[in-house]
Order: sequence, then C-alpha cells, then structure tokens
Amino acid sequence: MIWVAKHPLMTAEMLGFIPDIITDSDTRSVKDQVNAKYGYGGGWTPFEGFTMLPDGSLSYPGDPPLPLLAEAQCRDETVRFYDCSWVCVIQADGSWEVCRMD
Repeated sequence: MIWVAKHPLMTAEMLGFIPDIITDSDTRSVKDQVNAKYGYGGGWTPFEGFTMLPDGSLSYPGDPPLPLLAEAQCRDETVRFYDCSWVCVIQADGSWEVCRMD
C-alpha cells in the first residue's frame, strides 16, 4: 500500500505501526487484518457519531473537525488516517466506519 499525505503537516512517523497492520499483501479485509494484528487496542472497534465533511475531514459533535492527514488504497477499500490515531475505512459502496488505533 502506498500512503499519500493529504495534509502538509503529515509525516510517515505519524502512522506508527498502521502500515505493518494493514497491508495489501494480506488478502483479508482491512477490518479483519486489524482484528488479527492489532492486539493492544482490541481489534477493530467502530466509534459512532462521526460525520464526514465534503473535504474528507471528520466531524464529531462538540469537537473541531479532524482534517484528513493521509490516505491509502487496499484493494477496493480506502483507508484514511486522521490526527489522534483515528482511522476510517471506506468501502466501495461508500459506507464507512471509524476506529481509534492508538
């Protein structure tokens, strides 16, 4: 997978272990990869309440929007990375979920 910076402050180090956890060489879905490899956080645990703004930012009631920092494609799934280790997986049909991977 190739991570593309979407924000000028984005650095590769900000992704931490995410590139090791989510890879396109693993044929499982992104959520299944996270469930299998992300032991400290308990796997993929969706967090409800976010909305996605037209520019790709995530909005949560009462908080300032989180700008999109980086994005990668894993077959037919789009993986987006945000500040505070929020990760969003967007399916080909446009549905999406957000999980915190810290």
